[in-house]
Amino acid sequence: MMQLLLDTNAFLWYFWGSERIRAAEELITHEDTEVFYSTVSLWEIAIKIRAGKLDVDIQELCHFAEKHCFLELPLTSDYLQAYLELPSLHKDPFDHMLLAQAISCPMRFITGDSILAEYSSLVMVV
Repeated sequence: MMQLLLDTNAFLWYFWGSERIRAAEELITHEDTEVFYSTVSLWEIAIKIRAGKLDVDIQELCHFAEKHCFLELPLTSDYLQAYLELPSLHKDPFDHMLLAQAISCPMRFITGDSILAEYSSLVMVV
């Protein structure tokens, strides 16, 4: 069983049916794949909605995730050590938290941010 964690951008691209996610779509929809989205992504999206930087219905997004059998990965203290060990190649704290989760579990991390590939071979850039 393969496990994937979607970066916030990948989660939204899949929700919107964006061409950006096509490279990973077969992996995401494969019957032997468990797809996760993080609580971190929900908070990042909520912060951007509140700041007026993103227009998406978060309840609709959560229902979409449930309909597609995506699993929510909560952020717990179990990921703190991996977070603290990440080098400072990237400044986004949300990405650091998501990477810490993916590395700790371990699971493939699907993102559109090529800088994140420098952190781990688990990162798949689409």
